[in-house]
Amino acid sequence: MVDADQTFVIVGGGLAGAKAAETLRAEEFTGRVILICDERDHPYERPPLSKGYLLGKEERDSVFVHEPAWYAQAEIELHLGQIVVDIDREARAVRLGDGTLVQYDKLLLATGAEPRRLDIPGTDLAGVHHLRRLAHAERLRGVLTSLGRDNGHLVIAGAGWIGLEVAAAAREYGAEVTVVEPLPTPLHSVLGPELGQLFADLHREHGVRFHFGRRLTGITGQDGVVLAARTDDGEEHPAHDVLAAIGAAPRTALAEAAGLTIADRAHGGGIAVDASLRTSDPDIYAAGDVASALHPLFGFPVRVEHWANALNGGPAAARAMLGQEVTYDRVPYFFSDQYDVGLEYSGWAPPGTYDEVVIRGDAGKRQFIAFWLADGRVLAGMNVNVWDVTEPIQRLIRSRARVGPEALSDPSVPLESLAG
Repeated sequence: MVDADQTFVIVGGGLAGAKAAETLRAEEFTGRVILICDERDHPYERPPLSKGYLLGKEERDSVFVHEPAWYAQAEIELHLGQIVVDIDREARAVRLGDGTLVQYDKLLLATGAEPRRLDIPGTDLAGVHHLRRLAHAERLRGVLTSLGRDNGHLVIAGAGWIGLEVAAAAREYGAEVTVVEPLPTPLHSVLGPELGQLFADLHREHGVRFHFGRRLTGITGQDGVVLAARTDDGEEHPAHDVLAAIGAAPRTALAEAAGLTIADRAHGGGIAVDASLRTSDPDIYAAGDVASALHPLFGFPVRVEHWANALNGGPAAARAMLGQEVTYDRVPYFFSDQYDVGLEYSGWAPPGTYDEVVIRGDAGKRQFIAFWLADGRVLAGMNVNVWDVTEPIQRLIRSRARVGPEALSDPSVPLESLAG
Protein backbone atom coordinates (compact mmCIF):
# COMPACT_ATOMS: atom_id res chain seq x y z
CA MET A 1 0.00 0.00 0.00
CA VAL A 2 1.25 3.49 -0.92
CA ASP A 3 2.09 5.83 1.96
CA ALA A 4 1.28 9.39 0.84
CA ASP A 5 3.63 10.97 3.39
CA GLN A 6 6.40 11.16 0.78
CA THR A 7 6.17 11.85 -2.93
CA PHE A 8 8.99 11.28 -5.42
CA VAL A 9 8.42 12.82 -8.86
CA ILE A 10 10.30 11.71 -11.99
CA VAL A 11 10.20 13.99 -15.02
CA GLY A 12 11.05 12.06 -18.19
CA GLY A 13 9.61 8.83 -19.51
CA GLY A 14 12.68 7.24 -21.08
CA LEU A 15 14.76 4.34 -19.85
CA ALA A 16 16.40 6.29 -17.01
CA GLY A 17 13.06 7.46 -15.60
CA ALA A 18 11.37 4.08 -15.92
CA LYS A 19 14.28 2.22 -14.29
CA ALA A 20 14.38 4.78 -11.48
CA ALA A 21 10.70 4.16 -10.77
CA GLU A 22 11.28 0.41 -10.84
CA THR A 23 14.21 0.74 -8.43
CA LEU A 24 12.24 2.84 -5.94
CA ARG A 25 9.74 0.01 -5.60
CA ALA A 26 12.45 -2.67 -5.58
CA GLU A 27 14.09 -0.79 -2.67
CA GLU A 28 10.72 -0.91 -0.87
CA PHE A 29 9.91 2.79 -1.08
CA THR A 30 6.26 3.01 -0.06
CA GLY A 31 5.58 6.65 -0.91
CA ARG A 32 3.96 8.00 -4.05
CA VAL A 33 5.97 7.65 -7.26
CA ILE A 34 4.82 9.94 -10.06
CA LEU A 35 6.34 9.47 -13.51
CA ILE A 36 5.61 12.27 -15.98
CA CYS A 37 6.21 11.60 -19.71
CA ASP A 38 5.78 14.11 -22.49
CA GLU A 39 5.18 11.31 -25.01
CA ARG A 40 1.96 9.33 -25.25
CA ASP A 41 3.83 6.04 -25.55
CA HIS A 42 4.85 4.13 -22.44
CA PRO A 43 8.57 4.41 -21.57
CA TYR A 44 10.74 2.66 -24.17
CA GLU A 45 14.37 1.96 -25.02
CA ARG A 46 16.02 3.90 -27.85
CA PRO A 47 18.68 1.56 -29.35
CA PRO A 48 16.10 -0.43 -31.39
CA LEU A 49 14.98 2.80 -33.08
CA SER A 50 18.14 2.82 -35.21
CA LYS A 51 18.78 -0.93 -35.12
CA GLY A 52 16.37 -3.87 -34.92
CA TYR A 53 13.06 -2.01 -35.00
CA LEU A 54 14.15 0.29 -37.83
CA LEU A 55 15.27 -2.76 -39.82
CA GLY A 56 11.92 -4.48 -39.30
CA LYS A 57 13.56 -7.30 -37.33
CA GLU A 58 11.92 -6.40 -33.99
CA GLU A 59 8.27 -5.80 -33.19
CA ARG A 60 7.05 -2.48 -31.83
CA ASP A 61 6.14 -3.94 -28.44
CA SER A 62 9.72 -5.13 -27.93
CA VAL A 63 10.99 -1.59 -27.33
CA PHE A 64 9.02 -0.92 -24.14
CA VAL A 65 10.79 -1.02 -20.76
CA HIS A 66 7.81 -2.59 -19.00
CA GLU A 67 4.47 -4.06 -19.97
CA PRO A 68 1.83 -1.30 -19.78
CA ALA A 69 0.07 -3.08 -16.89
CA TRP A 70 3.25 -3.04 -14.79
CA TYR A 71 2.89 0.62 -13.81
CA ALA A 72 -0.48 0.14 -12.13
CA GLN A 73 0.70 -3.09 -10.53
CA ALA A 74 3.73 -1.29 -9.07
CA GLU A 75 1.52 1.66 -8.06
CA ILE A 76 3.43 4.08 -10.26
CA GLU A 77 1.30 7.10 -11.16
CA LEU A 78 2.04 7.41 -14.86
CA HIS A 79 1.17 10.66 -16.66
CA LEU A 80 1.53 10.18 -20.42
CA GLY A 81 1.45 13.06 -22.89
CA GLN A 82 2.07 15.63 -20.14
CA ILE A 83 4.79 18.25 -20.11
CA VAL A 84 6.32 19.94 -17.08
CA VAL A 85 6.55 23.68 -17.68
CA ASP A 86 8.01 24.89 -14.40
CA ILE A 87 9.81 23.83 -11.23
CA ASP A 88 9.05 25.84 -8.10
CA ARG A 89 12.01 24.93 -5.91
CA GLU A 90 10.80 26.95 -2.93
CA ALA A 91 7.40 25.24 -2.92
CA ARG A 92 8.97 21.91 -4.03
CA ALA A 93 6.45 21.49 -6.81
CA VAL A 94 6.34 21.05 -10.58
CA ARG A 95 3.67 22.61 -12.76
CA LEU A 96 2.23 20.61 -15.64
CA GLY A 97 1.16 22.00 -18.98
CA ASP A 98 -2.50 21.82 -17.95
CA GLY A 99 -1.78 23.95 -14.87
CA THR A 100 -1.78 21.10 -12.34
CA LEU A 101 0.70 21.58 -9.49
CA VAL A 102 2.42 18.41 -8.26
CA GLN A 103 4.28 18.54 -4.93
CA TYR A 104 7.47 16.55 -4.43
CA ASP A 105 9.82 15.60 -1.62
CA LYS A 106 12.47 14.48 -4.09
CA LEU A 107 12.59 15.21 -7.82
CA LEU A 108 14.47 13.38 -10.57
CA LEU A 109 15.06 15.08 -13.91
CA ALA A 110 15.49 12.47 -16.65
CA THR A 111 14.48 14.72 -19.53
CA GLY A 112 16.99 13.26 -21.98
CA ALA A 113 18.23 15.00 -25.11
CA GLU A 114 16.73 16.27 -28.34
CA PRO A 115 18.10 16.11 -31.88
CA ARG A 116 19.98 19.16 -33.07
CA ARG A 117 18.27 20.87 -35.98
CA LEU A 118 19.69 21.85 -39.33
CA ASP A 119 19.65 25.63 -39.59
CA ILE A 120 19.39 25.79 -43.37
CA PRO A 121 16.65 26.53 -45.94
CA GLY A 122 14.31 23.67 -46.76
CA THR A 123 14.03 21.94 -43.40
CA ASP A 124 10.27 22.49 -43.43
CA LEU A 125 9.86 20.03 -46.32
CA ALA A 126 8.00 16.81 -45.56
CA GLY A 127 10.96 14.60 -46.44
CA VAL A 128 13.27 15.97 -43.73
CA HIS A 129 13.61 13.65 -40.75
CA HIS A 130 15.14 13.27 -37.28
CA LEU A 131 15.51 10.09 -35.28
CA ARG A 132 15.01 10.32 -31.54
CA ARG A 133 11.51 9.12 -30.72
CA LEU A 134 9.47 6.04 -31.48
CA ALA A 135 7.23 8.05 -33.79
CA HIS A 136 10.33 9.15 -35.74
CA ALA A 137 11.44 5.53 -36.15
CA GLU A 138 7.98 4.42 -37.30
CA ARG A 139 7.94 7.14 -39.94
CA LEU A 140 11.52 6.49 -41.04
CA ARG A 141 10.92 2.74 -41.33
CA GLY A 142 8.16 3.44 -43.82
CA VAL A 143 10.38 5.90 -45.69
CA LEU A 144 13.25 3.40 -46.00
CA THR A 145 10.86 0.72 -47.24
CA SER A 146 9.63 3.07 -49.97
CA LEU A 147 13.12 4.28 -50.90
CA GLY A 148 14.36 0.71 -51.20
CA ARG A 149 11.41 -0.31 -53.37
CA ASP A 150 11.74 2.71 -55.67
CA ASN A 151 15.57 2.99 -55.74
CA GLY A 152 15.23 6.31 -53.92
CA HIS A 153 18.00 8.48 -52.45
CA LEU A 154 18.55 9.30 -48.78
CA VAL A 155 21.00 12.05 -47.81
CA ILE A 156 22.22 11.89 -44.22
CA ALA A 157 23.75 14.93 -42.54
CA GLY A 158 26.22 13.58 -40.01
CA ALA A 159 28.43 10.48 -39.79
CA GLY A 160 27.99 9.74 -36.08
CA TRP A 161 26.45 6.59 -34.62
CA ILE A 162 22.86 7.43 -35.62
CA GLY A 163 23.89 8.53 -39.11
CA LEU A 164 25.89 5.36 -39.74
CA GLU A 165 23.32 2.98 -38.27
CA VAL A 166 20.58 4.52 -40.41
CA ALA A 167 22.88 4.40 -43.45
CA ALA A 168 23.37 0.68 -42.85
CA ALA A 169 19.62 0.14 -42.44
CA ALA A 170 18.86 2.15 -45.57
CA ARG A 171 21.30 0.08 -47.62
CA GLU A 172 19.74 -3.12 -46.30
CA TYR A 173 16.39 -1.84 -47.57
CA GLY A 174 18.05 -1.08 -50.93
CA ALA A 175 18.03 2.74 -50.79
CA GLU A 176 20.81 4.87 -52.27
CA VAL A 177 22.68 6.70 -49.49
CA THR A 178 24.94 9.77 -49.39
CA VAL A 179 26.43 10.89 -46.06
CA VAL A 180 27.63 14.49 -45.67
CA GLU A 181 30.07 15.04 -42.81
CA PRO A 182 32.16 18.15 -42.02
CA LEU A 183 34.94 16.17 -40.32
CA PRO A 184 37.46 14.03 -42.26
CA THR A 185 36.18 10.60 -41.14
CA PRO A 186 33.06 9.04 -39.66
CA LEU A 187 32.86 9.05 -35.85
CA HIS A 188 35.85 11.39 -35.81
CA SER A 189 34.91 13.08 -32.51
CA VAL A 190 34.52 9.71 -30.76
CA LEU A 191 37.06 7.34 -32.30
CA GLY A 192 39.51 9.73 -33.93
CA PRO A 193 40.85 9.30 -37.48
CA GLU A 194 42.59 5.99 -36.84
CA LEU A 195 39.38 3.99 -36.40
CA GLY A 196 37.05 6.36 -38.22
CA GLN A 197 38.56 5.35 -41.54
CA LEU A 198 37.63 1.72 -40.88
CA PHE A 199 33.96 2.69 -40.80
CA ALA A 200 34.29 4.75 -43.96
CA ASP A 201 35.68 1.67 -45.71
CA LEU A 202 32.94 -0.58 -44.28
CA HIS A 203 30.13 1.63 -45.56
CA ARG A 204 31.74 2.24 -48.92
CA GLU A 205 31.93 -1.52 -49.44
CA HIS A 206 28.15 -1.53 -48.97
CA GLY A 207 27.58 1.26 -51.48
CA VAL A 208 27.37 4.34 -49.24
CA ARG A 209 28.77 7.54 -50.73
CA PHE A 210 30.57 9.97 -48.38
CA HIS A 211 31.13 13.69 -48.80
CA PHE A 212 33.67 14.60 -46.12
CA GLY A 213 34.75 18.10 -45.14
CA ARG A 214 31.39 19.53 -46.23
CA ARG A 215 28.13 20.72 -44.71
CA LEU A 216 24.60 20.93 -46.02
CA THR A 217 23.64 24.49 -46.93
CA GLY A 218 20.12 23.93 -48.22
CA ILE A 219 17.46 21.43 -49.19
CA THR A 220 15.49 22.08 -52.34
CA GLY A 221 12.07 20.77 -53.19
CA GLN A 222 8.83 21.29 -55.05
CA ASP A 223 5.26 21.08 -53.77
CA GLY A 224 6.62 20.16 -50.32
CA VAL A 225 8.67 17.24 -51.66
CA VAL A 226 12.47 17.00 -51.30
CA LEU A 227 14.37 16.94 -54.60
CA ALA A 228 18.02 17.57 -53.65
CA ALA A 229 20.42 18.57 -50.89
CA ARG A 230 23.07 21.20 -51.52
CA THR A 231 26.52 21.28 -49.88
CA ASP A 232 28.87 24.20 -49.23
CA ASP A 233 31.05 23.31 -52.23
CA GLY A 234 28.11 24.03 -54.52
CA GLU A 235 27.26 20.41 -55.29
CA GLU A 236 23.67 19.20 -55.41
CA HIS A 237 23.01 15.65 -54.26
CA PRO A 238 19.85 13.88 -55.44
CA ALA A 239 17.57 13.24 -52.48
CA HIS A 240 14.04 12.07 -51.90
CA ASP A 241 14.53 12.28 -48.13
CA VAL A 242 17.08 13.86 -45.77
CA LEU A 243 17.98 12.72 -42.25
CA ALA A 244 19.50 15.23 -39.84
CA ALA A 245 21.87 13.22 -37.63
CA ILE A 246 24.09 16.01 -36.35
CA GLY A 247 23.96 15.14 -32.66
CA ALA A 248 21.69 15.75 -29.71
CA ALA A 249 21.47 18.51 -27.13
CA PRO A 250 20.59 17.88 -23.47
CA ARG A 251 17.11 19.09 -22.55
CA THR A 252 18.14 21.49 -19.82
CA ALA A 253 15.62 24.31 -20.28
CA LEU A 254 13.51 23.27 -17.29
CA ALA A 255 16.57 23.04 -15.04
CA GLU A 256 18.00 26.32 -16.31
CA ALA A 257 14.74 28.16 -15.66
CA ALA A 258 14.75 26.77 -12.11
CA GLY A 259 18.26 28.11 -11.52
CA LEU A 260 20.04 24.76 -11.31
CA THR A 261 23.73 24.70 -12.22
CA ILE A 262 24.45 23.71 -15.83
CA ALA A 263 27.81 22.25 -16.87
CA ASP A 264 29.89 24.09 -19.45
CA ARG A 265 30.03 22.83 -23.02
CA ALA A 266 33.42 21.17 -22.50
CA HIS A 267 31.76 18.90 -19.95
CA GLY A 268 28.68 18.14 -22.02
CA GLY A 269 26.45 21.11 -21.21
CA GLY A 270 24.03 19.00 -19.18
CA ILE A 271 22.61 19.48 -15.70
CA ALA A 272 25.61 19.48 -13.37
CA VAL A 273 25.41 16.70 -10.77
CA ASP A 274 27.86 15.24 -8.28
CA ALA A 275 28.90 11.60 -8.08
CA SER A 276 25.60 10.75 -6.36
CA LEU A 277 23.70 12.40 -9.26
CA ARG A 278 22.49 15.25 -7.02
CA THR A 279 22.10 18.69 -8.59
CA SER A 280 22.89 22.05 -6.98
CA ASP A 281 19.53 21.66 -5.20
CA PRO A 282 19.78 18.86 -2.59
CA ASP A 283 16.22 17.70 -3.31
CA ILE A 284 16.67 17.44 -7.08
CA TYR A 285 18.63 14.76 -8.98
CA ALA A 286 19.36 14.20 -12.68
CA ALA A 287 20.22 11.06 -14.64
CA GLY A 288 20.60 9.79 -18.18
CA ASP A 289 21.40 11.86 -21.26
CA VAL A 290 20.66 15.19 -19.55
CA ALA A 291 23.15 14.80 -16.68
CA SER A 292 26.78 15.95 -16.68
CA ALA A 293 28.02 13.84 -13.78
CA LEU A 294 31.27 14.29 -11.88
CA HIS A 295 32.99 10.99 -12.63
CA PRO A 296 35.25 9.68 -9.84
CA LEU A 297 37.37 7.69 -12.31
CA PHE A 298 38.16 10.65 -14.56
CA GLY A 299 38.02 13.48 -12.02
CA PHE A 300 35.83 15.69 -14.22
CA PRO A 301 32.17 15.77 -15.34
CA VAL A 302 31.08 13.71 -18.32
CA ARG A 303 27.75 13.50 -20.13
CA VAL A 304 27.05 10.14 -21.75
CA GLU A 305 24.23 9.77 -24.30
CA HIS A 306 24.01 6.01 -24.37
CA TRP A 307 21.70 3.22 -23.30
CA ALA A 308 23.90 1.83 -20.50
CA ASN A 309 24.10 5.22 -18.81
CA ALA A 310 20.31 5.47 -18.66
CA LEU A 311 19.97 1.83 -17.63
CA ASN A 312 22.35 2.24 -14.68
CA GLY A 313 22.03 5.95 -13.93
CA GLY A 314 18.30 5.90 -13.25
CA PRO A 315 18.59 3.23 -10.52
CA ALA A 316 21.64 4.98 -9.00
CA ALA A 317 19.71 8.25 -8.75
CA ALA A 318 16.74 6.44 -7.21
CA ARG A 319 18.93 4.97 -4.47
CA ALA A 320 20.50 8.36 -3.80
CA MET A 321 17.01 9.89 -3.49
CA LEU A 322 16.30 7.30 -0.81
CA GLY A 323 19.30 8.50 1.18
CA GLN A 324 21.63 5.62 0.31
CA GLU A 325 25.35 6.25 -0.20
CA VAL A 326 25.81 6.31 -3.97
CA THR A 327 28.91 6.83 -6.06
CA TYR A 328 28.05 6.56 -9.74
CA ASP A 329 31.33 5.55 -11.34
CA ARG A 330 30.34 3.22 -14.19
CA VAL A 331 32.77 3.10 -17.07
CA PRO A 332 30.92 4.63 -20.06
CA TYR A 333 29.77 1.90 -22.43
CA PHE A 334 27.90 1.71 -25.72
CA PHE A 335 27.37 -0.71 -28.57
CA SER A 336 26.56 -0.54 -32.26
CA ASP A 337 25.58 -2.89 -35.07
CA GLN A 338 26.25 -2.05 -38.73
CA TYR A 339 25.90 -4.72 -41.44
CA ASP A 340 27.92 -7.71 -40.20
CA VAL A 341 29.95 -5.63 -37.73
CA GLY A 342 29.07 -5.57 -34.06
CA LEU A 343 31.06 -3.57 -31.55
CA GLU A 344 31.22 -2.54 -27.92
CA TYR A 345 33.10 0.52 -26.65
CA SER A 346 34.13 1.15 -23.06
CA GLY A 347 35.81 4.24 -21.65
CA TRP A 348 36.28 7.88 -22.58
CA ALA A 349 38.95 8.94 -25.09
CA PRO A 350 37.88 11.75 -27.43
CA PRO A 351 40.55 13.10 -29.83
CA GLY A 352 43.12 15.18 -27.99
CA THR A 353 43.05 13.03 -24.86
CA TYR A 354 45.09 10.06 -26.15
CA ASP A 355 48.54 9.73 -27.69
CA GLU A 356 48.42 6.22 -29.15
CA VAL A 357 46.02 3.62 -30.54
CA VAL A 358 46.99 -0.05 -30.24
CA ILE A 359 45.26 -2.84 -32.19
CA ARG A 360 44.97 -6.46 -31.02
CA GLY A 361 43.77 -8.76 -33.79
CA ASP A 362 43.07 -8.19 -37.46
CA ALA A 363 41.58 -4.78 -38.26
CA GLY A 364 41.47 -5.69 -41.95
CA LYS A 365 39.12 -8.57 -41.20
CA ARG A 366 37.22 -6.37 -38.72
CA GLN A 367 37.86 -8.76 -35.86
CA PHE A 368 39.97 -6.93 -33.30
CA ILE A 369 40.20 -4.88 -30.12
CA ALA A 370 41.40 -1.27 -30.24
CA PHE A 371 42.88 0.48 -27.21
CA TRP A 372 43.30 4.23 -26.78
CA LEU A 373 46.24 5.10 -24.51
CA ALA A 374 47.65 8.18 -22.80
CA ASP A 375 51.01 7.93 -21.05
CA GLY A 376 50.82 4.15 -21.29
CA ARG A 377 47.43 3.91 -19.57
CA VAL A 378 44.32 2.59 -21.31
CA LEU A 379 41.59 5.23 -21.56
CA ALA A 380 39.19 3.25 -23.72
CA GLY A 381 38.79 -0.02 -25.56
CA MET A 382 36.57 -1.11 -28.43
CA ASN A 383 36.00 -4.75 -29.33
CA VAL A 384 34.84 -5.32 -32.92
CA ASN A 385 33.37 -8.76 -33.66
CA VAL A 386 35.23 -10.02 -30.58
CA TRP A 387 33.00 -10.94 -27.67
CA ASP A 388 33.02 -11.49 -23.90
CA VAL A 389 35.88 -9.06 -23.30
CA THR A 390 34.04 -6.01 -21.95
CA GLU A 391 34.70 -6.89 -18.32
CA PRO A 392 38.51 -7.23 -18.62
CA ILE A 393 38.67 -4.10 -20.79
CA GLN A 394 36.79 -2.12 -18.16
CA ARG A 395 39.00 -3.53 -15.37
CA LEU A 396 42.04 -2.42 -17.36
CA ILE A 397 40.64 1.10 -17.69
CA ARG A 398 39.81 1.26 -13.98
CA SER A 399 43.21 -0.03 -12.92
CA ARG A 400 45.07 2.87 -14.57
CA ALA A 401 47.95 0.43 -14.92
CA ARG A 402 50.71 1.25 -17.38
CA VAL A 403 50.71 -1.35 -20.13
CA GLY A 404 53.22 -1.74 -22.95
CA PRO A 405 51.83 -1.73 -26.51
CA GLU A 406 53.52 -5.10 -27.17
CA ALA A 407 51.47 -6.84 -24.46
CA LEU A 408 48.29 -5.04 -25.47
CA SER A 409 48.63 -6.03 -29.10
CA ASP A 410 49.59 -9.66 -28.42
CA PRO A 411 46.49 -11.95 -28.50
CA SER A 412 48.43 -14.61 -26.57
CA VAL A 413 48.63 -12.32 -23.51
CA PRO A 414 45.37 -12.64 -21.53
CA LEU A 415 43.67 -9.29 -21.03
CA GLU A 416 42.92 -10.31 -17.46
CA SER A 417 46.64 -10.33 -16.68
CA LEU A 418 47.22 -6.69 -17.70
CA ALA A 419 45.23 -4.86 -15.03
CA GLY A 420 48.00 -5.23 -12.45
